[in-house]
Amino acid sequence: MRSVLLAPALGAVLLLAPVPTSVAAPPGADYQMPFPCGQEWTGTTRGNHSPSTKAVDWNRVDDVDDPVVASAPGTVTTASAGGSGYGRYVVVDHGGGASTLYAHLNSVTVASGQSVDQAAQLGTVGSTGNSSGPHLHYEQRLSSSVQTAWFGGAEFVYGSTQRSTNCVDVPLAANMIGKPRAELVVYRRADRSRFEVLRPGRTPLVRRMGTSTDEPVLGDWDGNGVANIGVFTPGSSTFALKTGRSTSSVVFGRAGDQPVAGDWDGDGRWEVGVRRPGEAAFWLRAADGSASSVRLGSASDLPVTGDWDGDGRTDLGVFDQSTATFTLRRVDQDGLAWTAQVQFGEPGDLPVAGDWDGNRITDVGVWDPSSATFSERQSARPTAARATVASTVFGRPR
Repeated sequence: MRSVLLAPALGAVLLLAPVPTSVAAPPGADYQMPFPCGQEWTGTTRGNHSPSTKAVDWNRVDDVDDPVVASAPGTVTTASAGGSGYGRYVVVDHGGGASTLYAHLNSVTVASGQSVDQAAQLGTVGSTGNSSGPHLHYEQRLSSSVQTAWFGGAEFVYGSTQRSTNCVDVPLAANMIGKPRAELVVYRRADRSRFEVLRPGRTPLVRRMGTSTDEPVLGDWDGNGVANIGVFTPGSSTFALKTGRSTSSVVFGRAGDQPVAGDWDGDGRWEVGVRRPGEAAFWLRAADGSASSVRLGSASDLPVTGDWDGDGRTDLGVFDQSTATFTLRRVDQDGLAWTAQVQFGEPGDLPVAGDWDGNRITDVGVWDPSSATFSERQSARPTAARATVASTVFGRPR
């Protein structure tokens, strides 16, 4: 495979500061409850609670198989299938020595090495390991030492029932209303989640679909030139794709996979796929149900897709959050695969991609969770050395 490393692009933000962590003063002040937006849970402890009375046991009525989500963004360092007192459990590293642990899970829906966003599903509530009944055992750690739990900037009162405010926006972009340029979109996690499409000078276009633990996807499922909405349910590896008033379902992938979509064959109709962090590989589903794989990046990279060369076929890419670097892959007319790296944004940003200038070539961009700011890198092609940057605030900051 041939590769080309580009010089830093004009207008790119090249700050190489450490990845922002969720550790503040006090530790854990930026964490949210490990449950979907709006749910109420009771958290308790006891005098002999192992390994620390600062750990939290969470319960609510009929909680078996309820989703467990990440309290903050980070990297999965452990996704255990069992064999310890914790049973099936997940550990997420948030940087700076901070981590969170989620134990006694009935199922695990992430893989070791995978980057996860805040509120992304990690597994389901269970009673595996040394557990006397279904519950979530939860720890906030600093340098492996369990800390007093904090949520939403307040110290947790053990024995209380609280409502989760783990409600975040997920950034997206696509041609949603038929104009040449891509629109900015956020997926707002809630009991009944919704896509909000930015329309300058007008109220956002709202389309409702999915739950707080589904992952959003956008694609032109019917080939009419306008993107449609869709969601991916991690627990069942099921895509639900909406076209007009009808919704179709596609089961594809497995636990820990990250959803993607694109026009893999250039026929105008988009298909779905997944990126498998443990393999550092994309698995792309064709219209006939067959699948092909492409290795790209590392386990912790986040997937991006777009038509980087304007040939009508969707290409693949990954984004390294620690260095704010895109690696974009395209295949030329001779079948040779090329990759190029583009540094854009700041560490901790989330990647987006869209045709910002309407030239039928996809450009890259980022979204800053702390300020809800989209930054679009606009150029003749995404790997061009010269580019301009446009910034737009849209969505809810975290």
